[in-house]
Amino acid sequence: MSTLVLRSSGLFKNVRSALSATSLAFNSTTHTADLTVIGSGPGGYVAAIKAAQLGMKTVCVEKESALGGTCLNVGCIPSKALLNNSHMYKCASGSDFASRGIEVSGLTLNLEKMMNQKSTAVKGLTDGIAMLFKANKVTSVNGHGTIVSPTQVMVKKADGSHEIIDTKRILIATGSEVTPFPGIEVDEETIISSTGALSLKKVPERMILIGAGVIGVELGSVWSRLGSKVTAVEFLGHIGGMGIDAEVAKTFQRTLKKQGMDFKLKTKVISAQKTSDGVAVEVENAANGKRESLSCDVLLVCVGRRPFTQNLGLENINVTTDNRGIIQVNEKFETSCPGVYAIGDCIPGPMLAHKAEDEGVICVEGMTGAPVHIDYNCVPSVIYTHPEVAWVGQTEEQLKEAGMPYKIGKFPFSSNSRAKTNADTDGFVKILSHKDTDRILGAHIICSAAGEMINEAVLAMEYGASAEDVARVCHAHPTLSEAFREANLAAYCGKSINSI
Repeated sequence: MSTLVLRSSGLFKNVRSALSATSLAFNSTTHTADLTVIGSGPGGYVAAIKAAQLGMKTVCVEKESALGGTCLNVGCIPSKALLNNSHMYKCASGSDFASRGIEVSGLTLNLEKMMNQKSTAVKGLTDGIAMLFKANKVTSVNGHGTIVSPTQVMVKKADGSHEIIDTKRILIATGSEVTPFPGIEVDEETIISSTGALSLKKVPERMILIGAGVIGVELGSVWSRLGSKVTAVEFLGHIGGMGIDAEVAKTFQRTLKKQGMDFKLKTKVISAQKTSDGVAVEVENAANGKRESLSCDVLLVCVGRRPFTQNLGLENINVTTDNRGIIQVNEKFETSCPGVYAIGDCIPGPMLAHKAEDEGVICVEGMTGAPVHIDYNCVPSVIYTHPEVAWVGQTEEQLKEAGMPYKIGKFPFSSNSRAKTNADTDGFVKILSHKDTDRILGAHIICSAAGEMINEAVLAMEYGASAEDVARVCHAHPTLSEAFREANLAAYCGKSINSI
């Protein structure tokens, strides 16, 4: 055991004051590290493992009881479990199974078991990270990490004790948190965030979403499939959030509407008040100013996420953030304080788990002298509804705005053999290629397996492939990926083979 001694520099005056307010000294455990990673989400845990594999003595600090961050615990993973299982329930309870000759009687929903399966998947993956840490000799410290200096992190434990980490470098990978809606207080029962939407104890008769971005349509579709009447209120004129191609967004909205979801676009929420039987929501049409009162049993607030950079001690080392709390970094992911780095949701760019993972690996490789490079134009986005929506690169609207000459190649899944055999033909593939060079500029897919298919587009774009390159690559038959090849063929020469 040792006693923490803070440096006398004026830079750490605030830290000394904060500590003296509670106690003048306290017992603590001291660690030493080459790299201390704050946060064990997809970016943080991957960076910690990679650093250890590169020979660094690595410590990873996590404030929550389970490793994995938002993604594994209350984000990507539990939502995908519910999306998959709710889709299976919808198929069995509707006409889909019957049309395939699968007749089901006495079907009931056991929501508790569905939630248990979700929790089992989450625990398996979070436990898996702990095993990976042990196998790679990464030291895990549970508690809230505060940066004391560029070479020291203090971790406050749940029992009030502290651990001190003396470190050569620090990597901030603290991710993001739910953005609150001004004037609306979330209680995670009647007015809920995305976290509460993953653990409802019963299916609400009526649900209203504030926001029809990725999180909104995914979680809204879960509860719609399970029997809730879902209405999404969206300030933008389209669903799917920023970055989605307009043509894809329109098709996507029509498909979800057929499935039972309703949308109020170009509409903003003015207020929300709890009532005796739910929530009263007042909205206003942005075009004509007309107001309308809506009511629901559960209100889901999903207006996005914001970086989690509060109470980290950034002011102690003069790390620069913008007015939203986003940490500014250079091309090597180094902050304004030398030796302190940041990745993932807390720095500029899309808040995506796979983006954070790539940044984590590249960042720690850069610490060893390796080149640091990431092409954000080749980071894919996926919405995991049914059908799924996925895209990478530029949209048609972005190309028009940039004055870039382009060609379009499209192929509908209604003309794809595998989609027909699966009786799942909604959607299409849309390829945008340069009019002169034929290089692929963007790929946009809406179909049941778009999240898997988009990776072929990412690989092609990462290596600078043309539409002709993909069109001349043999694809297995019958597969959904043949539609990707056909769309590239249409972009390259103007015509596909299997579509009129």
